[in-house]
Amino acid sequence: MSESQLWDAVDDYFTTHLSPDDEALQAALRDSEAAELPHVAVTAPQGKLLHLLAVTQGARNILEIGTLGGYSTIWLARALPADGRLVSLEYSPKHAEVAARNIARAGLEKLVDVRVGPALDSLPHLADENQAPFDLVFIDADKANNIHYVEWALKLTSAGSLIIVDNVVRGGRVADADSTAADVRGTRAAIELIGSHPRLSGTAIQTVGSKGYDGFALARVLA
Repeated sequence: MSESQLWDAVDDYFTTHLSPDDEALQAALRDSEAAELPHVAVTAPQGKLLHLLAVTQGARNILEIGTLGGYSTIWLARALPADGRLVSLEYSPKHAEVAARNIARAGLEKLVDVRVGPALDSLPHLADENQAPFDLVFIDADKANNIHYVEWALKLTSAGSLIIVDNVVRGGRVADADSTAADVRGTRAAIELIGSHPRLSGTAIQTVGSKGYDGFALARVLA
């Protein structure tokens, strides 16, 4: 068994016993594949982790940057109370259309607001609405802009909020200070901002699994 096959087998075992997909989640993955969306959605164990983090936060307001087919959106929205809200920003109209169908099938359309367009255009409009601060922000969009997404997350949260940045390891390339790749540079800038900002306390974790070698960063807003 190869290393990647072993990682897949362990993920399958964890999924079976700890985070089994129900019909709505399975359908979201099927529809995303049928629509030829990129195969970059979180895994079931990662989705369950997002759900548990949102529950632990007692989240009532969640911001997701990067909707894709709505798989992670469903996991997060299921952590919300009946009067909660989740705003998800998606660049691609095609992805947003698939996600909206998947979210509606899961019975979560009243909780979730999918907004279409570049996130860096949508975020200022979101700030202008003067809604309650977000309790949790999940960043899983174009990696070149990770630092800008973290900066906006700081503006849209308050003390005690949690910011999660996905895919920060980049297959190990994040350690290459000489990299000129936009995804690496954007991710390194976000990590270094989290480490130096007086309002943030964060860490990053390396992971292996069905998505290969990657990881995520967590940052708590202090004040």
